Amino acid sequence: MKLTQKDRDKLWGESGPYTEVKLIFETRILDDRVSRIFILVEVYINPLTFEIIKKNRKLFTDDPIINEFLDQSEYQGQSFGYVVCPFTGEYRDDKVLKEAKRVVEDCKNTIIKMHKFVLNNISEKDIN
Repeated sequence: MKLTQKDRDKLWGESGPYTEVKLIFETRILDDRVSRIFILVEVYINPLTFEIIKKNRKLFTDDPIINEFLDQSEYQGQSFGYVVCPFTGEYRDDKVLKEAKRVVEDCKNTIIKMHKFVLNNISEKDIN
C-alpha cells in the first residue's frame, strides 16, 4: 500500500502507527463534596489504522474487541482519531480497578495486533 502525506499524517506516529489507551479516574463533585468516582478506559485510535482495519474487517470477525472498536468508536477529528470507551465503572472497591486494568491490557494487545496488520500492509519506506 502506497501512503500519501495525508495518510502518513493519519498514522500520528513518525515511524509507524501511534494509538493511545487511557485509564482515567473521573471524580464527580456535587456541591461541596466528592459524590462518586468512576474509572474509565478510553482508546484513541489513529485514523489510518482504524480505516485500514475497517476496510479489512472480514479478516477480524473472530476478534470481539476489534469489532467493538469498529462498531462503537466515534470519529473525533484528526487530533483525537476514533475514540471508544470499552469500560466504565464506579470505583467502589479494588475489583473495579482490577477489571479496568484487565481491559487496558486487552486493549493494548488488540491495538498492537491492529498496528502489526497495518505495518504489514504498508511498506517501511512509506513511513520513514
